[in-house]
Amino acid sequence: MNAQRTPLTSEHENARAQIVNFSGWAMPVHYTSILEEARHVRRAVGLFDLCHMGRVRLSGDGYADLVDRLVTCKTRNMKTGVIRYAMLTREDGTTIDDVLVYREADSIFLCINAGNRNRDLAWLRTHAAGTNVVVDDLSDRLAMIALQGPKSVDVARKLCGGDPGAVKYYGFTMTTFCGMPDIMVSRTGYTGEDGYEFYFPAERAVDVWRKLLEVGAPEGLRPIGLGARDTLRLEAGMPLFGHEIDDTTTPLEADLMWAVDLEKDFVGAGAIRDLAARGTPRRLVGFKLAGKRVPRFGYVVFDGELAIGEVRSGTYSPTLETNIGTAYVGTASAGKKHLSLDLRGSREAIEIVPLPFYRRAR
Repeated sequence: MNAQRTPLTSEHENARAQIVNFSGWAMPVHYTSILEEARHVRRAVGLFDLCHMGRVRLSGDGYADLVDRLVTCKTRNMKTGVIRYAMLTREDGTTIDDVLVYREADSIFLCINAGNRNRDLAWLRTHAAGTNVVVDDLSDRLAMIALQGPKSVDVARKLCGGDPGAVKYYGFTMTTFCGMPDIMVSRTGYTGEDGYEFYFPAERAVDVWRKLLEVGAPEGLRPIGLGARDTLRLEAGMPLFGHEIDDTTTPLEADLMWAVDLEKDFVGAGAIRDLAARGTPRRLVGFKLAGKRVPRFGYVVFDGELAIGEVRSGTYSPTLETNIGTAYVGTASAGKKHLSLDLRGSREAIEIVPLPFYRRAR
């Protein structure tokens, strides 16, 4: 397989995971089965290798102004230890990537998608050119591992200094972790469950991975592949670049305006304001589908006999015990309760439902 390896790829191979090429990285898609692993995270706790993700820090004179011009969320009122979801957009309002913005004391840290790492860095550095802002790619120096599931806090307490349970959702702290000082521990994730993401020196990745599995065994901690992660994020209504969002979509179409501050000027703000004023020709919707056949990317959606869109994600939901998916459809059809889907030549009815499909009890 011609793909980059994370510091943990050998651990996955030793555990007999099925390895696939994901965004140019050799990653575990599952260890047992996707559905069984997804169920396990919902009821207990799972461990995820996220070392393929990009990690960037912006610092130096003017870093806060630069980030504020490039991300869609409001950053100037962010307090240290706060995280916000945002997008990088072009002048025409289309999406370059979705990112997490971490407000540090004297810098801003971004977590970016693995497949967009190089172009995100190029975008950031192009806009930083001629300024004193330093764009530091930490991706190869920092490992990233996630705990996800209702028992995550119980496992985290065994290895973190202080009380990780006191960290608010979409917040982070710098604390001792696995004996290492000043490690970033964030209460974030991509599953819809409670959980944490840890950022620490890459050379410690194997030791930390093994230690987590050891101390988390009483809570049922086990490694989980990217297949279950994709199922879980879809149940939770979280977008995936290349599916719900891509180079052609805008935050308005993708129902992500909650992550956009149109009161400030950022790259693409004018175009998004114009689009909001005149309306979009398509909208992202969620749907359920009875039957055994899973909807797949690109399947055509119909309103009567008129083709009005296509599926962007689809899977069998082990939590809801039915097939679910997302699709872009014409705005005139987005408010309807029932549409249909072409499943390889067979027309099947779909029920349009609000996103997310699943929301954990708090």
